[in-house]
Parts: sequence; structure tokens; C-alpha cells
Amino acid sequence: MAKVTIEIDSRWAKVVRSPLYWIVAALQGVSITFAPLFLYWSGKGMFQGSEWLVVPSCIAVILLVGFFYMLLGSAVVGELRKKNISA
Repeated sequence: MAKVTIEIDSRWAKVVRSPLYWIVAALQGVSITFAPLFLYWSGKGMFQGSEWLVVPSCIAVILLVGFFYMLLGSAVVGELRKKNISA
């Protein structure tokens, strides 16, 4: 197994070191467990009158976490491919 060190844009370094990263990391557990569960319960009618708040909130959390990690992952993969081509 090889050890690889990559350089990412300073913008991503600021984001990863900021409180925003900790918020997204905390929401990661929510987006994997509670958001789908609340969507299921909402579909079964357990949130009478609150569906307008529960469903968009759950979908927003799921999408926010997913997009954040896809963007961060694409920056890392882009650097890995750049290093691989020049090596």
C-alpha cells in the first residue's frame, strides 16, 4: 500500500477547518438514520399537520450532506488524477 499526499485548494482547507465542517459531519448521522426514518413516518401519517416542515427538512439534510461530500471528494480525486498523470 502506498502513502499518498495531495494538495487541495486553500478554499477547501478553510472549509474543512471551519465550524461548517463540524455541522455537516454532525448532520451526516442524521441524514443516514433519522431523515429516512422521519420520511417513512411522515408517509405513514405520524406527523399530522407537520409534513410541510418535516419532509422538506429531511430532504434538505440528505441533499446538503451528499453534495458537500461529493464536492469535497471530487476535489480530492481531481488532485489524485493530476498527480497520477504527471508521475
